[in-house]
Amino acid sequence: MTLSFFDQFMSPVYLGIPLIALALSLPWILFPAPRTRWLNNRLVTAQSWFLSRFVQQLLSPLSLGAHKWALLFTTLMLFLMTLNMLGLLPYTFTPTTQLSLNLGLAVPLWLATVIIGMRNQPTIALGHLLPEGTPAPLIPVLIIIETISLFIRPLALGVRLTANLTAGHLLIQLIATAAFVLLPLMPTVAILTGTLLFLLTLLEIAVAMIQAYVFVLLLSLYLQENV
Repeated sequence: MTLSFFDQFMSPVYLGIPLIALALSLPWILFPAPRTRWLNNRLVTAQSWFLSRFVQQLLSPLSLGAHKWALLFTTLMLFLMTLNMLGLLPYTFTPTTQLSLNLGLAVPLWLATVIIGMRNQPTIALGHLLPEGTPAPLIPVLIIIETISLFIRPLALGVRLTANLTAGHLLIQLIATAAFVLLPLMPTVAILTGTLLFLLTLLEIAVAMIQAYVFVLLLSLYLQENV
């Protein structure tokens, strides 16, 4: 029996061995690999079309220097989306509900964009800390505020992904528990609650896809500022 609603977010351990590495490697097994044939099957064709459309949509507003990150952004988006979607299945674990994992993805990528900006165009990169036309008395305050906002970016990336997935999974479990409890007492209310649970599950599927896209989109915007 589940002792706490938050037990579903605990990292699984079997015989003292953490299974989060297995959960992270599972999505790569599910993607079909393209063959050397001239014509692929429908699944591979649909996957290739989706990837090409995503790359075109993501990189169209970016400069040519940021197009080198296309493979990394596409891989990251597919990885996050698959992890989020697999976490909605019963008896599964969602690694992206762990703040440590999300920060482990957000901090290095954000730091890479900052280092690229400092190396290639240090004047422009440092110029983002002080808006043009700022009055002299406000310069120290604005520099401190912009510096804090710069260092908060990776934290916001990780917390946004964690909070959205955790809240959705927790709400689904609460409504599912209410539906099972109300079923023998008030069947009509339980059916309505089950309908609400189905609609919420559809919404959570959309959230799982959108949050993966938002994570990569914000990284691309940070990259655009430093390229």
